[in-house]
Amino acid sequence: MTTTTVTVSVRIQEADFDLSEEIAQLRAHDPRVGAVVGFVGTVRDMNEGLDVASMELEHYPGMTEKAIEAIVAQAQARWPLAGALVIHRVGPLRPQEQIVLVAVASGHRGEAFAACEFIIDYLKTAAPFWKKEATPAGARWVDARVTDETALDKWRTD
Repeated sequence: MTTTTVTVSVRIQEADFDLSEEIAQLRAHDPRVGAVVGFVGTVRDMNEGLDVASMELEHYPGMTEKAIEAIVAQAQARWPLAGALVIHRVGPLRPQEQIVLVAVASGHRGEAFAACEFIIDYLKTAAPFWKKEATPAGARWVDARVTDETALDKWRTD
């Protein structure tokens, strides 16, 4: 039986990322990769009817990375992946700036699409991040959305 190496990278950082560089590194020199699917989340200029001037993201160092690694491990248990990358930014961000990149490499597109969607769905609800928006009405903490919780229903197997 041959063991296959899965490249997994989880990074929490203030700096922006270059999408094309990150995707190139994820698939570099791996002949198993037939598909790469990525999701990039950006800061919106409006949320719940209010203009958003900026967003501040905080996390719990160490715990956040472990939570995301556990999510990726669950995806690996469900689909044959060649690699997975999660980059989540923290600190102050403005509308249109990139917040998160989830990219998955696999042999086939169906597996890559499913695993990428799974990871971002769980990332939105299970990773310890706190978001505070600056609006004309003042600063406010962003609560998890019901739609994010509902998105998990399709992945539950219990």
